[in-house]
Amino acid sequence: MQTTVPVLEARHIEKVYGSRSNVTRALSDVSFTIGKGDFVGIMGASGSGKSTLLNCVSTIDAVTSGQVLIGGADVTCMKSSKLTRFRREQLGFIFQDSNLLDTLTARENIALPLTIGRVAAREVLLRVEEVAQRLGIAAVLDKYPYQMSGGQQQRVAAARALITDPAIIMADEPTGALDSKNARLLLESFETMNARYQATVLMVTHDSFAASYTHRVLFIRDGRIFTELRRGDTTRQQFFERIMEVVAMMGGEASDAL
Repeated sequence: MQTTVPVLEARHIEKVYGSRSNVTRALSDVSFTIGKGDFVGIMGASGSGKSTLLNCVSTIDAVTSGQVLIGGADVTCMKSSKLTRFRREQLGFIFQDSNLLDTLTARENIALPLTIGRVAAREVLLRVEEVAQRLGIAAVLDKYPYQMSGGQQQRVAAARALITDPAIIMADEPTGALDSKNARLLLESFETMNARYQATVLMVTHDSFAASYTHRVLFIRDGRIFTELRRGDTTRQQFFERIMEVVAMMGGEASDAL
């Protein structure tokens, strides 16, 4: 029987900062697996290690020990030049700040990863139009970032992350700077990416409302996985309520705007 290779596999990740006399253990024995088409949230209080975890599995930061496998490839063993190319081709990134280039239009920002990868101009144009239609931003393609709302900027950033058809999209507090309306629009875009196009998404968030859009949530406390919730067949409202219960149990804060 043929088994499917996980998109992302974290094996016993440890991350330690500082010297022997002053050690900070940011992550301790963290293991989890994400399959194709999964949409996973990571939640935890400030300082819990959730952003460190995202940085380690996204190759932005190096683990102290353990392994991170993406599509079966161990990125913890890759040399810098190979890792740079792997990151560009296999990973998509969305941050709280959209990180768009101010001097480029939305179209040019979305096309940037393909341009760097030397994809033919005609194919670039077609792929940009297609992804823009998917995420409902075709009308802003020729606008510059300052001419767009924050929500439009984030959906352009999402399109840029999706354009290379990456193995996984890493999102770090993507709704953190958005009002409730634009946050909802962005999360619905994530749902579209995930449901229609099998995009695999790993999202760090402090917001229970945002987390309720995922399939499952990993809760991090003191650098370890505290528990995991799976949505299953429940409604998003029911999943939201279960997430809120765990957040309350952990003593954290969460948005209650559903």
